[in-house]
Amino acid sequence: MGTIAERLKIALKTIEQSACEANRPANSVKLLAVTKSKPVSDIVQAYEAGHRLFGENYVQEGVDKIQQLKALNDIEWHFIGPLQSNKTRPVAENFDWVHSIDRLKIAQRLNDQRSAHKRLNICIQVNIDNEASKAGASLSEVESLAAHISKLPNLTLRGLMTIPKVQEDLNLQRQSLLAMSKCFAQLQTKYPQIDTLSMGMSSDMPLAIECGSTMVRVGSAIFGARQ
Repeated sequence: MGTIAERLKIALKTIEQSACEANRPANSVKLLAVTKSKPVSDIVQAYEAGHRLFGENYVQEGVDKIQQLKALNDIEWHFIGPLQSNKTRPVAENFDWVHSIDRLKIAQRLNDQRSAHKRLNICIQVNIDNEASKAGASLSEVESLAAHISKLPNLTLRGLMTIPKVQEDLNLQRQSLLAMSKCFAQLQTKYPQIDTLSMGMSSDMPLAIECGSTMVRVGSAIFGARQ
């Protein structure tokens, strides 16, 4: 499979090629390396290869890694998993981004628990295919949620995140991704700081980039399958 550094390089090349095929600048899509269930040593290998954006799905696991890697103070830590109200404080105190906000209560708690000297970057998670098994706001809820979050002084609304339903018919999946892209563009007209459309993973990265993703979340293609 090659080293983590080699697989990271391949992932970045795939992003560059996909952006080129979509007539987009190569640097218009960021790679978030997802390290849930992976050891700190894997993060260090990716860091030494030049990577700085890392995503974690579980609060305690993520906080433990952040504490262990405090010396690497230029890492940007993204929380991308579901967040319960009783676990917001460690996220507010340790992470730089949260991608999984789907209700105002969680955003309000993060705002209240965040240090005022540095804002927490927020993406609203959208359940684009209305799947019962997935978290996320509906498209119809996004505008109201964005309006409330944008007023919270310790948060910065940066964009949207989604995990679309895996479809055998790629056109159906494309329709969902394009609906996200349209919603993202509409939000940008109201909130100039919005710049992040977090969608696409190892399995659907090129399609997500074709549909306007600005950040893809990749784990297994870099670090191997989870055990």
